[in-house]
Amino acid sequence: MDNIHVLIEHLEARKDLHTAKAMSAYMRDQFSFLGIKSPTRREIVREFLKHYPAKKEWLSVLWDLPEREYQYTALDILLKIRKTLEPEDLPLIESFILSRSWWDTVDLLASNAAGYLLHRAPDLQSNYGEKWIHSENMWLNRTAILFQLHYKQDTDEALLYHYIRAHADSSEFFLQKAIGWALREYSKTNPVSVKAFIEKENLKPLSKREGLKWIGKS
Repeated sequence: MDNIHVLIEHLEARKDLHTAKAMSAYMRDQFSFLGIKSPTRREIVREFLKHYPAKKEWLSVLWDLPEREYQYTALDILLKIRKTLEPEDLPLIESFILSRSWWDTVDLLASNAAGYLLHRAPDLQSNYGEKWIHSENMWLNRTAILFQLHYKQDTDEALLYHYIRAHADSSEFFLQKAIGWALREYSKTNPVSVKAFIEKENLKPLSKREGLKWIGKS
C-alpha cells in the first residue's frame, strides 16, 4: 500500500489553488480540488503506473481522500485494471457510486465499471438493476438506467424500458437526462423501437428531446 502514497505525493506537488477554485466553482462547489487539469493528472498516473503495477486496493484509499482529483485518479486506475475485476467486485463499485456522488464519477462508474461487469455476468443484471432502480438513492436509479449504455445489440431492451418507465414521470433533472441519454444511445442500434417507445410513453420533454436527437439527425 505504500506505493500509492508516492502517487499521492506527485499529485499534491502539482496543486494549484487558483485553478482549484475555478474547478470547484464549475462543479457548483460540491467538492474541493487540487487544481490539476485532466491531461496533467492522466500523465502523472501514466508515469506512476510504469513503475508500480496497479492494485485494486488503491481504489478505496484514493476515493476516501477529499480532493476530487483523487476520485478521478481512482477511476483512471479502475479502467486500467477492470479486466481483472470480477462480478464479486460490484459491491465495491456500488460503494463508489454512493460516495462523493455526482455525474462526473457516477456516469463512468455506471457505464464503464458496473455496466462492464454486468455485461460479463448477464444473469446478475436484473438483480442489481431492480435493486438500483427502486432505491431511494437517485444516483443508483441513474445507474440502473445507464449501465447498458454501451451494450448496443446486447441491450436487454425489455429491461431498459422497464427501468425507464419506473422513473419516466420524475422531475429530477439527472433522471430525465439519463433516460434521454440511454434512449439516444440505444436508438443507434434500434431506432424503430426507440421511436415507437418514445411516441407511446408519457416521457418528460427533456427525455423525449434527448432520446430523439440521433434519430432526428439520421
